[in-house]
Amino acid sequence: MRRLAWGLGVWYPFAAMGVSLDQIVPWGRSYDEYVAMFDLRAAELDRRLLGCADGPAAFNGELTARGGSIVSVDPLYRFDAGQIARRIAETSATVLDQVRRNAGDYVWEAIPSVEALGAVRMAAMRRFLADFEAGRRAGRYVTAALPALPFASGQFDIALVSHFLFLYSVQLSAAFHVQALREMLRVAREVRVFPVLTIDGLRSPHLGEVTDGLTGEGLRVELRRVAYEFQRGANQILVVSPA
Repeated sequence: MRRLAWGLGVWYPFAAMGVSLDQIVPWGRSYDEYVAMFDLRAAELDRRLLGCADGPAAFNGELTARGGSIVSVDPLYRFDAGQIARRIAETSATVLDQVRRNAGDYVWEAIPSVEALGAVRMAAMRRFLADFEAGRRAGRYVTAALPALPFASGQFDIALVSHFLFLYSVQLSAAFHVQALREMLRVAREVRVFPVLTIDGLRSPHLGEVTDGLTGEGLRVELRRVAYEFQRGANQILVVSPA
């Protein structure tokens, strides 16, 4: 049986912009998780940030409330808050049940139990829902999908990709990864991708080809250890920037 891709903000089984709401599993992370998994320092939180595949994460709303500058993109954002809330209610118990059945795949430290995980993630998604409609009107939540972004070159300082690239290496080719990373480097000065593992907890088979290709283009590519690990072994980000 195919394992539910719960780790992503939303699950894209096929072409991201063509999915219907019943194919999407919304699952959002907290502000603190974003800061830890992307190794964001205080000064970096004051820069112009872009979040790709953010799904119903709390980061945009919380960072905005703290005075930060961020735009999030995701195909999920073409639905309204009520539709997203209903889909969260329909799928959250299934997600947590799968985590419970695969508990050995996760590190239960910062989040000590499945119940605590549910509390953290549901609070994050409630924060997202409370902010979403106002944020969408303000242009902070944009309906778009990699590898094509509707932004001007150099519009952002740092682009963040949460639980999309590398996680879905079976569904997304190495060529797609390179194209997506090039596009993010067009609109941002630096890209950070978390994690570099597949949904099954293995090092992505695309990682070597992607890093070699980008390095060959004269880009600086770094694997950086971060102070965050929930999926076991997922404790590194890929950082790409001009040399």
